[in-house]
Amino acid sequence: MSKKSLVLLIVAAFVMSMGLGVTMSLADNGPADITLNADGKKPALFPHASHQAKNDCATCHHKDDGGKQAPIAEGDTVAKCDTCHNADFANEKLRSFKDVGHGLCKTCHTKMKDAGAPTKCTGCHVKK
Repeated sequence: MSKKSLVLLIVAAFVMSMGLGVTMSLADNGPADITLNADGKKPALFPHASHQAKNDCATCHHKDDGGKQAPIAEGDTVAKCDTCHNADFANEKLRSFKDVGHGLCKTCHTKMKDAGAPTKCTGCHVKK
């Protein structure tokens, strides 16, 4: 494991242990780098700050509005994806973080490949 990956994993573990990863205000930019699915087999290193520089928060984050997806607004809290997207979620194709993340991330990365977005698995899922 590279030194950078190790540092990112430690920071992510610290943030999660503090409970800060559960919800945050939209005004809070969150951590600069996030390890997605940190306890899974193939975690993805996510450069959150660089994505924020190019996208609105609502590009990725949304809220539940009576069973429908609604954009977030200033003052809303941002919950972890698996708060809703879990085994109980109505749409079985969106029950896992892997399905949600792959759908959203891969779609955008395919569109942005000419701008340098990684399109191969190892571009995000860095080997340990």
